[in-house]
Amino acid sequence: MTNTYSQKVIDHFRDPHNMGSIDDPDGVGEVGNLACGDLMKLYIKVKDDKISEIKFETMGCAAAIATSSMITDIAQGKTLKEAAKITNQVIADELDGLPQIKMHCSNLAAEALQKAIKDYKQKK
Repeated sequence: MTNTYSQKVIDHFRDPHNMGSIDDPDGVGEVGNLACGDLMKLYIKVKDDKISEIKFETMGCAAAIATSSMITDIAQGKTLKEAAKITNQVIADELDGLPQIKMHCSNLAAEALQKAIKDYKQKK
């Protein structure tokens, strides 16, 4: 693994998908890493046990924004059970890899999705 970003990371950073918030979300996952200053908030809408809409708000580095964008692409349309299986490694692989020093960003994205699903289930 190199210390450079893949073209996919750069593309998702420059033109993130599904950025913003959802009015009246069914679930919200909020995570942060104070050591690096990345903050991530993930919103989901659920219909028929599937993620019908997913958006994020992230303040952080290029990798944090790219992983937030990528997880929304991966999770969109998946069942909650399928979405709950998305790991940081899946996110990193979909982005054609992340520098080792930035892998914690994919952990944040996966953790935010887990928290949003948990929040949804607790509200249900």
